[in-house]
Amino acid sequence: MTHRVVITGMGAITPIGAGREEYWKNLLAGVSGVGRVTFPGVEMDQYKTRIAATVENFSLSDYLPGSRKTKYLGRTSQMAIAATKLALEDAKFELTFDRRGAEIGGVDPFRIGVVLGTASGNEDIFENGLKEFFEDKGPRRTSPHALPYQLISSVAATLSITYGCRGISYVIPTACSSAAQAIGNSYRHLKEGPEDVIITGGADCAITPIIVAGFQATRAMSTRNGEPEKASRPFDRERDGFVMGEGAGVVILEKLDHALRRNAPIYAELVGFGMNCDAYHITIPEPEGRAFAQAIRTAMAEAAIKPEDVDYINAHGTSTRLNDAIETRAIKDVFGKRAYDIPVSSTKSMIGHLLGAAGGAEMIATVLSIRDGRIHPTINYEFPDPDCDLDYVPNRMREAPVDVAVSNSLGFGGFNAVLIVRKFDG
Repeated sequence: MTHRVVITGMGAITPIGAGREEYWKNLLAGVSGVGRVTFPGVEMDQYKTRIAATVENFSLSDYLPGSRKTKYLGRTSQMAIAATKLALEDAKFELTFDRRGAEIGGVDPFRIGVVLGTASGNEDIFENGLKEFFEDKGPRRTSPHALPYQLISSVAATLSITYGCRGISYVIPTACSSAAQAIGNSYRHLKEGPEDVIITGGADCAITPIIVAGFQATRAMSTRNGEPEKASRPFDRERDGFVMGEGAGVVILEKLDHALRRNAPIYAELVGFGMNCDAYHITIPEPEGRAFAQAIRTAMAEAAIKPEDVDYINAHGTSTRLNDAIETRAIKDVFGKRAYDIPVSSTKSMIGHLLGAAGGAEMIATVLSIRDGRIHPTINYEFPDPDCDLDYVPNRMREAPVDVAVSNSLGFGGFNAVLIVRKFDG
């Protein structure tokens, strides 16, 4: 039996707000979360890029007060747990808490799974461990918590432990397409598998000295340090690279019959997923965007939709020279003349690039466009680029009915993931 899959809850921790509605309000208003960044004990003049979109004043204790399980967690795991709490509450699950964690009422724990995307896992634990090892403690005083909590798999493991989820649990680490592929895999599990509910999306907090230095070496990051709020400018002619962000975007996917039985809120239906690989280069997208275009076609075929059915595209839109032009080319390849009539916007223009969490935060924005009939803008769009000649919803929110929407994600290594959501028709 094949099941329909719906989205019943959403939780966001982002540079422009925590919680579904604050995040959405600021997206519609075109608020930028980008500012200057510093690293304790590091001379920032060594960096050509000194800006990022950070989550200010975040504390997991605001979401899980008194829990002993959070003491050794890295920042990525903490944000995943916080966003999940928001998403579960949004989906109207009853949560009971004690110092050991939480229990999700009304669902068999063996039928609730966790599939999360992250590109770097708990990089902060890894880098702090390196510093302590080489500068302070050495091998004899290395913490027994350092290794297990910095593993990429720990992001899913600690989430499952916190909420008592005993179904499938794993991490997708496909760079910047991680969260989108996690959502797509979860969709496939629910269509055919035993789980009734899957917590999915992504989390990534990689604004660290080593990661920023590594991305800087690829020459893919913006160096517009004097105007941080204007640095992320997808599809604009003057774009000079992406801006790193951090955060988490978690959605609750549920089998339709299970959601109906418990009278859950239903935001939208997930109807298509396409995933493939450019097989071209470790950092550069394939110039013609052929594999990416095929991923869009695969998702559309599963969703049984035609180009004229699509009302909105939430773009990957990184603000890099290559990505934006190649994504535009792929969209035109798939949609032909219709491409010029479809609104396309980039969430990254405001929250930066959340790396492995990007697809989760962008899925929330896509679903809320369907709910409200509003499309958030691409901010900082000032100078048209002949290679990027679509309707990018420049600078101002737009009111428009959205019944079918596409969310695009691309990752280093050529990983492509496309998700299609539709307004739930009952």
